[in-house]
Amino acid sequence: MFDLIVRNANLPDGRRSIDIGIQGGKIVAVEPNLQAQAQEEIDATGRLVSPPFVDPHFHMDATLSLGLPRMNVSGTLLEGIALWGELRPIVTKEELVDRALRYCDLAVTQGLLFIRSHVDTSDPRLVTVEAMIEVREKVAPYIDLQLVAFPQDGYYRSPGAIDALNRALDMGVDIVGGIPHFERTMGEGTASVEALCRIAADRGLPVDIHCDETDDPLSRHIETLAAETIRFSLQGRVAGSHLTSMHSMDNYYVSKLIPLMAEAEINVIPNPLINIMLQGRHDTYPKRRGMTRVRELMDAGLNVSFGHDCVMDPWYSMGSGDMLEVGHMAIHVAQMAGMDDKKKIFDALTVNSAKTMGLADYGLEKGCNADLVVLQASDTLEALRLKPNRLAVIRRGKVIARSAPRIGELFLDGRPARIDGGLDYVPRY
Repeated sequence: MFDLIVRNANLPDGRRSIDIGIQGGKIVAVEPNLQAQAQEEIDATGRLVSPPFVDPHFHMDATLSLGLPRMNVSGTLLEGIALWGELRPIVTKEELVDRALRYCDLAVTQGLLFIRSHVDTSDPRLVTVEAMIEVREKVAPYIDLQLVAFPQDGYYRSPGAIDALNRALDMGVDIVGGIPHFERTMGEGTASVEALCRIAADRGLPVDIHCDETDDPLSRHIETLAAETIRFSLQGRVAGSHLTSMHSMDNYYVSKLIPLMAEAEINVIPNPLINIMLQGRHDTYPKRRGMTRVRELMDAGLNVSFGHDCVMDPWYSMGSGDMLEVGHMAIHVAQMAGMDDKKKIFDALTVNSAKTMGLADYGLEKGCNADLVVLQASDTLEALRLKPNRLAVIRRGKVIARSAPRIGELFLDGRPARIDGGLDYVPRY
């Protein structure tokens, strides 16, 4: 007797009509026609069952703060930073916790159960850190939340930032962050990368750096990050987020850079929605879109995962907590429209991001945690195209969210009465 069986599931690797048996919060069987009974059964009816979505790059301390204290009129990264700098000194812990918990509610309904959030440590009060640690504890039964100590105003540029970052890590923040391209000089940016990697090595922590989020092709802190990763033996534990300057670098330099990144086993985290919104603001035409070289990085064997980054905050006035929306945009901007391309994009929202976050027992194999999502789509390609409803979200073997299927009704002679947006409206491959 199992606790739960999900029957007739299509899996991301292409297997169809598979039953998934769950016992004690773990997946204990993955096979067709599972001959067993369970206290509860879910019939996936030929729909896609995926491991949960994973967001390896987010700013939960700023989420849902759109319009506070005013709107970002220019739509630029720098005005967003300035706006957040105005809000940060007056925001309360209670406000931060409330907004973050409301976002987590949304995330669960979208099947998003793992999030890495950068937490601004620039305010010496560290109210943001206190709030996000409280949120991490509150959501632990249903969301794994990792926290990055992020000196938003610069590690060297902002007075007191060095002490504040160390205090945040002492309080229990998980990961060392930075923003070298926002330091006053290129030299100070380089020095900050070295200092932050040294801290991570000394404390035994991962590193996740906002790196080269600029259109300037001479912003090359990713090179330093890769070199320091090797120097401090941090291979596989370091992420370079954004990397938008690679979009503008010359090809010869990139031909040297990507192998260095691969040697350092850098995890790459582009943020398609925000990258194309904020970059290229000084261009007229042709206008750069700013997302890093996703296809080339994947082809070189680097682990590429996509982040949502922002939802309704000073930098981005849109967003829904839906990682499929992120992947949908990535397909367009990276021009990765082939079937194999889209499978790689889906992996960048799930298994690749799980690797970036170092998640244990993630996936749909026997022995993995029983965390999964039933989607109103037949396969990963359709999921990315349709951004379908999450019919069931399961955490450790228990259903924690449901959504009704999206069904269209037709009143046309000779045509079907109902259209199932996830199964009927698909091409015949």
